[in-house]
Amino acid sequence: MIKVSVIGVGHLGSIHSKLWKQNERAELVGIYDVNTEAARIKAQELSVRLFETLDEAIEGADAVTIAVPTSEHYSVSMRCLEKGKHLLIEKPITHTYHQAVELINEATKRNVIVQVGHVERFNPAFISALSYDLHPLFIETHRLSQFRPRATDVSVIHDLMIHDIDIVLWLVKSPAKQISANGVAVLTDTADLANARVEFENGCVANFTASRISAAPMRKMRIFQKNAYLSLDFAKPSVEVYRLADTDEKSEGNPALMLGQIEQGTKQKNIMYEQPKVHQSNAIAEEQESFIASIIDDKPVSVTAGDAAEALRIAETISEIIEQRSLGL
Repeated sequence: MIKVSVIGVGHLGSIHSKLWKQNERAELVGIYDVNTEAARIKAQELSVRLFETLDEAIEGADAVTIAVPTSEHYSVSMRCLEKGKHLLIEKPITHTYHQAVELINEATKRNVIVQVGHVERFNPAFISALSYDLHPLFIETHRLSQFRPRATDVSVIHDLMIHDIDIVLWLVKSPAKQISANGVAVLTDTADLANARVEFENGCVANFTASRISAAPMRKMRIFQKNAYLSLDFAKPSVEVYRLADTDEKSEGNPALMLGQIEQGTKQKNIMYEQPKVHQSNAIAEEQESFIASIIDDKPVSVTAGDAAEALRIAETISEIIEQRSLGL
């Protein structure tokens, strides 16, 4: 079993700690947080060791989950890497892209595994959508939440939008060619509401909207491609698919509704509506299992440090564009 410690037991760190305790291939050996009272309560709740120092938490484990504030990701991660520990780092990977590059170089030198917590990759809706042959031409995302003071150490781009940036980059698999963006700071000193448009070299276009000052939460993505349109709701989770199909095609899985027919050249096509089955699961637990499989079974890392660094680079570019616009540059 892989011995795991959790550094940082705030909202996400507490979830990671609880789920590590349930993982059959890992042993949660202890937790650490600079807030010693909160950490003590959590350690008693989970019946695990409370490490008194950061070095103890690092040295006592084979792998470490890092769930400290984003500004501390780099320093804590580097200390773990110096000890040769595998890392599961909450997103974003680091505070800056430059730090991410240095972290990747150090991890490569130490030959350790680094996975980053872009947890929506493990969302049941996204997993279900991957059963279709996806070749996006246009993607639209909306990620809205109510205001929560705990996440204000970074802008809404790095806090919320970066989830969708990571997924879109993974789907499109093409370099970004042009980026435009707008945003406003309402309740904090950084953007609380932002919109960005990214054009890729392969012709795909993605439009991102993120807000942390919304009355109602929303986590949706719409994918448009030749002969198909998919709508993903990450919150429910659910998937709806509208697609063109040959008139003699038999739909598998859940029965599909035929909404009409369209002539396409000499052929007729049915307009099909489908709701593919979504297998319910805990995305963070799946994320942890994937991390362990990379260590024990030599499986490919699901969300690599390189993936996370590129998402961070795009997020930084969007933030810089918004900042320049606010200064009238």
